[in-house]
Amino acid sequence: MTETQQPIPKRTWLAMFGRLLAVQGSWNYELLMGNGIAFAAEPGLRLLPEPEYREALAREGRYFNCHPYLASVAVGSLVRAELDHVPGAKIERFRTALCGPLGSVGDRLIWAGWLPVCSLLALVVFGAGAPAWVVVTVFLGMYNAGHLTLRAWGLSTGLSSGMHVAKALAGPVFRRGPDVIARAGALLAGVAIPAALARVVRHGPAPGSALLYVVVVAGVLVGGVLLVRMHGRVDGWRIALVVLAAFVLYAVLRHG
Repeated sequence: MTETQQPIPKRTWLAMFGRLLAVQGSWNYELLMGNGIAFAAEPGLRLLPEPEYREALAREGRYFNCHPYLASVAVGSLVRAELDHVPGAKIERFRTALCGPLGSVGDRLIWAGWLPVCSLLALVVFGAGAPAWVVVTVFLGMYNAGHLTLRAWGLSTGLSSGMHVAKALAGPVFRRGPDVIARAGALLAGVAIPAALARVVRHGPAPGSALLYVVVVAGVLVGGVLLVRMHGRVDGWRIALVVLAAFVLYAVLRHG
């Protein structure tokens, strides 16, 4: 934030951050996330004079779509642009330009990266013999710590960068982060899948059930390979991981 920028009170920042946790609460097919963006930005827009506040709030409530966790970047940068009195037409073009990058980067970083890594780590903990509550705590703690940190960073970065937020999105976290997380996921998968399988088979309900688990999981893995060969439209290993997680959940619920 430069010296000429209007400062954001801490209370206002906290109000915007809290509202970002419900940014999809008013999602609809007409505006998608538009109402949520306006709802999250409203505490910051209240720093504007009354006529400008109403105009800015109406502008921010129009159509918008991006990854929900990176909506914080959009809210922060749009509020900063409004407080800097950037012309409305320019802000509207900026809003349109934000949708694509914040959507694709978020999908790669979170849905294709962070979420599978947290799931695999929880499977490693399960395979190590931890009770169910520890497995759930590890997954929820790691996943929520990641997305809350990302939301807080995005809001602060957007408020300080304004319409120059593209420089922050071109940083190493977003350029190399998905690849680093993917490598970590591959490493964890190599540990988690055999460890979780070993525990599921070891605690099977009957002698014949071990063979059933092995046959089903082997079928899932073969199916995953076939899906990967189908032009890369579906990640077979992720489907295999989901089914394996279902078996793990079954084993936990059945045997405590």
